[in-house]
Amino acid sequence: MSLKIQRHPKIITKCKDDRPNGWLVPLFNVHDDFLDEGKYPKQVYLTVISVGKFKGPHLHMKRWGLFTCIKGNARIIVRKDEEYEEYLTGEDYDFNTIQIPAGIPAALQNIGPVDAYILNMPSPSWHIDDQDDHPVSFDDYSFTWKSE
Repeated sequence: MSLKIQRHPKIITKCKDDRPNGWLVPLFNVHDDFLDEGKYPKQVYLTVISVGKFKGPHLHMKRWGLFTCIKGNARIIVRKDEEYEEYLTGEDYDFNTIQIPAGIPAALQNIGPVDAYILNMPSPSWHIDDQDDHPVSFDDYSFTWKSE
């Protein structure tokens, strides 16, 4: 079973005189039918991963994540059925949004030469009284990255 991934190509924005003035990337729209109605994000936060570093692994039994790297590039590593799967997101990977279901341990790794800015839009939201953090290890996984 593969995780759900949604591509988000850049859309060039223009001034009234039709000259480019930047770009936008739509990340979530209820009309895209990417998520089931009960799975809409309940929180949005930014996490930044320094060059050459990784965060996690994390395991949440109630909360699922919806990760999109908006600056730089990142690898999302998940473990399912004792095997690892890797998913890429960021500027070089169509700003893919990767859905991590509850109960699937995951780690986030910066795979580029600049800090990786990742938005997470989880549900349910984090709360101090229910942090939903469970111990997990990826000790048998190599976080070495060989660029493509």
